[in-house]
Amino acid sequence: MSSPRIAVVDYGIGNLRSAEKALRHLGADAALTADARAIESADAVVLPGVGAFGACMNALRRAGLEPVTKAAAGDGRPFLGICIGMQMLFHRSEETPEVAGLGVVAGNVTRLPASVRLPQIGWNTLALAPGSRFGAHLPDAAWLYFVHSYAPEPEDASAVAAWCNYGRRFAAAIEIGPLWAAQFHPEKSGDAGLRMLQNFVETVG
Repeated sequence: MSSPRIAVVDYGIGNLRSAEKALRHLGADAALTADARAIESADAVVLPGVGAFGACMNALRRAGLEPVTKAAAGDGRPFLGICIGMQMLFHRSEETPEVAGLGVVAGNVTRLPASVRLPQIGWNTLALAPGSRFGAHLPDAAWLYFVHSYAPEPEDASAVAAWCNYGRRFAAAIEIGPLWAAQFHPEKSGDAGLRMLQNFVETVG
């Protein structure tokens, strides 16, 4: 019997292969793909993203992958957004307010305060929400790797799986049923990040 398939959405921007490599390192049958049919038929979907919100959304649209990606985020399959891939799930971002996001999660993406150095580049700790499956088996105050100047603000705080503080408190991870997302880069976050990816892989299939 074949392993469950994880489609990593390839919309031609940034280093999207690092997420695929991390998942494959964990033994998952993960593949980077720009084929809408492969995304539609996969057992789980991962949306990575690096760079700017507007550039990523426009690239996803140019690749013709917005409809299938939005559908995958809401059809009950395990779905994981990473960094800008998390931000793209929201309605809009202050970074490029004229560009709409996928609108799967209620809320917007706002700039971190000018009182701290931006972007935040480096390690910071998570405050995990009780009972989070995404954060299962992590130690208290786990350290994860961030690169960002903007962060999501979900309208429903119960969707937050982990908080982080950098100038202000922001949602570092969300968990809405099978829809998970992380503002940090789990694939670049050592053992803690791999544990979170393993938690996701274990929900697939």
